[in-house]
Amino acid sequence: MVKFSTNGGRLGTPLDSARQWGTLARRMADTDDRRAFFATAAKGTEGALRDELRELRLPAVKAERGGVRFGGTLLDAYRACIGSRIAVRVLQEVGRFHCVDGDALYEGVREAYRWDAVLDVRRTLAVTCALKNSQLTHSAFVAQRTKDAIVDQLRETLGARPNVDKADPDVAVFIHLVKDEATVYLDVSGESLHRRGWRAKAREAPLKETLAAAMLRLAGWDRTRPLADPMCGSGTLAIEGAQWARRIPPGLAREVFGGERWASHDASEASALDDLRQELRARIRPASDAPDVLAADLDPRAVAQTKENARLAGVPEVHVVEQDIAALGPAEPAGHVVVNPPYGVRLASGEALIERMAYVFRTLPGHRVSVICADDLLARALKPLKPAQEHALWNGDLECRLFSWDIA
Repeated sequence: MVKFSTNGGRLGTPLDSARQWGTLARRMADTDDRRAFFATAAKGTEGALRDELRELRLPAVKAERGGVRFGGTLLDAYRACIGSRIAVRVLQEVGRFHCVDGDALYEGVREAYRWDAVLDVRRTLAVTCALKNSQLTHSAFVAQRTKDAIVDQLRETLGARPNVDKADPDVAVFIHLVKDEATVYLDVSGESLHRRGWRAKAREAPLKETLAAAMLRLAGWDRTRPLADPMCGSGTLAIEGAQWARRIPPGLAREVFGGERWASHDASEASALDDLRQELRARIRPASDAPDVLAADLDPRAVAQTKENARLAGVPEVHVVEQDIAALGPAEPAGHVVVNPPYGVRLASGEALIERMAYVFRTLPGHRVSVICADDLLARALKPLKPAQEHALWNGDLECRLFSWDIA
C-alpha cells in the first residue's frame, strides 16, 4: 500500500455559509412560497441522509422510512439535488388526501394542485406510483387515473392537454398510496441522483454511488485521514470519497434538473440556480488540501476503468494500482479502509478470501476497517475483535451489514 501523508487540515465550514445562502434563498422566496419536500434514500441510509441534509442547512429535516423530509423554497430543493451524495431523488409534495377507490383518486388529484403551474401543452408528462396496504392494488390503474385527472384539469384550463412521455418526461409525477392515504409529488431532481455522469462503464454488479457515499459517512470517515479501497472494482468508493473530501458537489455536473423543465421555471429561478452552482463550485478544495485516496484491484480491467472514472469525475489524483489485497499495508498516518468485497449473489467469494481479508486487516494497527457484507463470515473470522459499529444496509434487494472495526 502507498505510504500516505496528509496535511491534517480540517474540512472547514459546512457546504455553504448562512450569509451566502440567505441572499440566494431570499431571491427565490420573493416569488416562491415555502414548500414540503421528500428526499428518497436506499433502505438503511435514511439516518446518513438526514445528517447530510442538516449539514447542508436545509430547514425542518426529519428522517422517516424511505427518506428524509425537509421544508423550504424550491432553491432549497435544488441545493439538495446538487449537494446531496446520498439522496436518490428529491420530490416536492403537492397534495395529500384519503383515497379508497378510483373516483376518490381522480378527484383528489384534480383538487390537489393547479397543474398548469408546471405543465402546458408543449411539455410532456409521466406518472409513476407505489402502493402498499391499500384498497387500490393495481399500479397501472392508479397511474392511469392520476394522469386522467391531471390532463382533464389542464384541458379545462388551457383548452388542450399535454402528451405523455414515459421515457423522458418534462414533468414527472409520483403518487404514493399507503393505507388508503395518497401523497402526490413532483420530481424536482429528474434523473436519479445516483447517476453522477462520470461512470465510463459499469463492471459486474457495480455499487451505486449513493450507497457508496452513505457507506463512507456511516463508516465514520472524517475526510482527513487517508482512505483506501483495496478491492475497488470500478472505483466508486474511492471516487466518492475523493469528491466528498474536496467538497465537489455530486450534482454540479448535472446539465438540467427536473424542475428546470417545468413551465414555472423562469429567468429569476434560472439566475438564482446559476448563482448557487457558481458558489458551490468556488468552494471546491484543491487536491493538495485533501487526504490521499488509494484504489487497488487485482483485475487490470478494473484498474483501467477506475483511472478513467476518476478522470471523468474530476479527481485524477486518486492513486490507482493493480495489486492483490495481500499487498495492502498500513498508511502513514493511520487511515481508513472501506471495502465492498465480492459477496452473496454477486460473486462467490469463498472462505479462503474471507480468511485472507481478515489476516490483512489485522496487520493495520490504528486503522479503521469498514466492510459491507452479506453475511457474518468476516466478523467471525476477525474474532475476538468486535465491530465498533454495525449498520443494516440494502444493496439493491440484498440485505447487508456494514461492519466497522478499529484495529488495535
